[in-house]
Amino acid sequence: MAGFFLVFSFFKLLNLRAFADAYAGYDVVAAKWYGYGYVYPFIELGLGVAYLGHFAPLATNVVTLVVMGVSTVGVVKALAARRKIRCACLGTVFNLPMSAVTLVEDVLMVGMAVAMLFWLLYN
Repeated sequence: MAGFFLVFSFFKLLNLRAFADAYAGYDVVAAKWYGYGYVYPFIELGLGVAYLGHFAPLATNVVTLVVMGVSTVGVVKALAARRKIRCACLGTVFNLPMSAVTLVEDVLMVGMAVAMLFWLLYN
C-alpha cells in the first residue's frame, strides 16, 4: 500500500493543476470543492509515508478506507453514467481512460484497508 500511494502521488504532483482539473470531473468531493483536487495528492503522499513508517496503523487504515471509499463512489458514478473521461489515477502524465480497472484498483485498496483494520483490531 505504501508503494501504491507514493508512486501514484508522485505522478499526480508532476502536474498538480492538470490533476485537479481532471479529478474534479468525476470525484464527488472534488466536484463540490475544487481545492480537494490539490489536497488529494498530498493525502496520498501522507498515507504512503504513514504506511512505510508504520505510523499510527489504525488511523492510517481508517483514513485510507474513507478516502478510497469516497473515491470509489465517484468512479462508480462515472462508469455507471458511461462517461468517457480520463482517469486521473496516475496524474495526467498518462492518458488513461476510466475503466473497470480504476474501479478494481479503488475497491482493492478499500478491501486491503478493511482487512488490515480487522487484523489490527482482532490480533
